[in-house]
Amino acid sequence: MSMPTVERAYALARSGKFSNIDTLKDRLKADGCRAVDALLANRSIRGHIQAICAATFKPPIPDPETIETEQTEPAQPDENA
Repeated sequence: MSMPTVERAYALARSGKFSNIDTLKDRLKADGCRAVDALLANRSIRGHIQAICAATFKPPIPDPETIETEQTEPAQPDENA
């Protein structure tokens, strides 16, 4: 049996992967949850989930190799100049 949508929303919020409720709702919809907007429309629930997202969000740490590659690549000439 799958987890109810509101319970899943709280679990995702606590995961630290979502910076706000909009990205969390997009994930719920992508996962096939139904009536996401209606179930999370309650101001109290929405505010609580948003607060959890804000408190737990951890931005992804960039891969050091990617950063090094981006910094060492020569700039592309601007064709409009």
